[in-house]
Amino acid sequence: MSEPFEAILGHTFKRPGLLKEALTHSSVVHRQGRKRGSNERLEFIGDRVLGLAMAEWLIERFPHEQEGELGPRLAYLVSQPVLAKVAETIGLADALSVGRGEAKSGLTKRATVLADALEAALGALYLDGGLEVARTFVRRAWHDAMVGQVDPPKDAKTALQHWALKRGMGLPAYSVTGRSGPEHAPNFTVTVFVGDTDAAGTAGSKRAAEQLAAEALLARLSA
Repeated sequence: MSEPFEAILGHTFKRPGLLKEALTHSSVVHRQGRKRGSNERLEFIGDRVLGLAMAEWLIERFPHEQEGELGPRLAYLVSQPVLAKVAETIGLADALSVGRGEAKSGLTKRATVLADALEAALGALYLDGGLEVARTFVRRAWHDAMVGQVDPPKDAKTALQHWALKRGMGLPAYSVTGRSGPEHAPNFTVTVFVGDTDAAGTAGSKRAAEQLAAEALLARLSA
């Protein structure tokens, strides 16, 4: 599936092995007894490339905003839900290689897996074609998410904190209350408490689970 995905990324790879690695989930190499070859290393650099490309774009698009306004915009655009939506839109799941058992369990539909693979693909783009190639892809793939922003977004954890402090209830308290899934693709359940009310969220990282828990509690408190 690498060649069709090159067209989606808008780049013909001089080193196609980079793209193959970007589209290889860790479940494949673990089953084959290898320690390297999955997309985790490319995800590491892709995360940094995305942050730079997005920060550059935000500075251009919102020339009169300061860090306090640009920061939430950046956090939203590089968040797991946005990355997963972009990955779904470009059909990344169909190109991703995962272990046979994981494929049957629907691993390629998990937001955390899609987000990580998208960052890995971006890392491969950068290493093979340079920053301009990566920048071009980011501005095309994230176009809808970028232009959809009018006011700087407020993430759920910040919004919940403001809600609680405004009412003199103290800071929300977060606690990891569950963990499931294999070691290479864990799911965390986090519960957040404000006063006598609580809500939980489950995601592939503690940070994402905290956000989902905050969203759920805000919805409950606003009902």
